Amino acid sequence: MNKFNSDEIIALLQLCEIEGLGVNKVRNLVNYFTSPLAVLNADYVELMEVEGINQTLAKRIVNENINKKFLKKSEYQIGLLEKHQAQVLTFWDDEYPYYLRKIYDPPVFLFVKGEIKKDDENSIAIVGTRNPTHYGKKITEKITSELVDYHITIVSGLARGIDTIAHSTAIQKKGRTIAVLGCGLDVIYPAENKKLYSLIPQNGCIVTEYLFETQPDAMNFPRRNRIISGLSLGSLIIETDVTGGAMLTAKYALDQNREVFAVPGNVDSKQSQGTNYLIQSGEAKLVTNAEDIIVEFGERFIKKEKKEKEIDLSTLNIFESKIYSAIDSEPIHIDLLAEKVQLTTSECLVHLLSLEFKGLIKSLPGKYFSKV
Repeated sequence: MNKFNSDEIIALLQLCEIEGLGVNKVRNLVNYFTSPLAVLNADYVELMEVEGINQTLAKRIVNENINKKFLKKSEYQIGLLEKHQAQVLTFWDDEYPYYLRKIYDPPVFLFVKGEIKKDDENSIAIVGTRNPTHYGKKITEKITSELVDYHITIVSGLARGIDTIAHSTAIQKKGRTIAVLGCGLDVIYPAENKKLYSLIPQNGCIVTEYLFETQPDAMNFPRRNRIISGLSLGSLIIETDVTGGAMLTAKYALDQNREVFAVPGNVDSKQSQGTNYLIQSGEAKLVTNAEDIIVEFGERFIKKEKKEKEIDLSTLNIFESKIYSAIDSEPIHIDLLAEKVQLTTSECLVHLLSLEFKGLIKSLPGKYFSKV
C-alpha cells in the first residue's frame, strides 16, 4: 500500500531534481518532516535543522516551493505511469524491497512495471559479460535453471550476454525474474530485447530509479548495479573482464555485506579474468552449480519437488515403446540406439521423430537423443 498520494509523490520527484539533494538527504528530509509536501512547505529555518542541509540547499528547497521549477516535469512523470502500465514505489511503502532498503543509499523511489512480491526477497543476482563464450552461456543456463528450482528470483540488468540469458532461462523455467534498468522504464535497451522486455513483467518486474525518457547513458549503469546487488541476497558473476561492469556489481555486493559468487573460467580467456581474480583474491566463493550457492544460506531455500511426467505408453506403437524404453537419462547416439533396439538407423529416426512430436524425447546436436 502506497504511503503517499500522487501529490506527495510529485513533491518527492521535485525534491529529487534539486541540485545537491542526493537520495540520502531527501530521505532524511522526508523522515524529519514526515512527508515530501511538508518538506517543500518548510521554511528556511526549519530546513536548516535537518542533518546535512546547509544554507544553499535550504534556499534551493524554498525557491522550488515558490517558483515550482520542477513541478511540470514531475507531474509529467506521474502522467506517464498509466500509459506504461507502471507504478511508483517509494522508500516509505510497505512493498518497497526489503533488502534494497538496507543498503547505504537506497533509491527514494522506484518506477516498477510488473509486481514485486514478498517471495522476491529470496533472490540471487546473475551478471556478466555482454560477450560470453559458449561455456559462459551454458553455465548461465545451468545455474539459473537450478536456482529457479529452489524458488529463487533471478535479478539482472537486461544487458546483452549473460544478463539476457539469465532472464530468458528464468522465464523458460517458469521462474520469477527482475530486470534493473539504467534508463527510463519506457526505453528498451538493448533494442533486441524488446520481446524479453515484454515477457518479464508477466514473470516478475522491471524496475528503475530513472525518470521516463531517460536514455541509457554510460554514467547511469554503475548506480544501476548497486540496485541489482541491493535487491539480492548474493551476486553470481559469470564471465567478466577485470574492467567489466559486473565487477562493479561484485564491489557493491561486498560493500552491502552481501554474498559474492563467481564461476571459474579458462585462464587464457579475457572473459574469465575478472571472475578468476575475484576467486583468487578471496572476494568471491568459487561455484560450479546452484548447490554451492544454496549451502551458504542454510535451510532458507527448499527445492521444488519434481513431479515425474506420467507417460501413457498405450499411445505408443510397439516400436516407439521399445525405443523410448531404450533411452536412459543420458543422451544416446542414434547408431547405438539403433543397435540396442535392433532396427536400422532410418527406421529408428522415423519413430524418434514421432516420439519428439509427442513431447517425449528431444534431439540433441551430433545425432544424440534423450528423454524430455
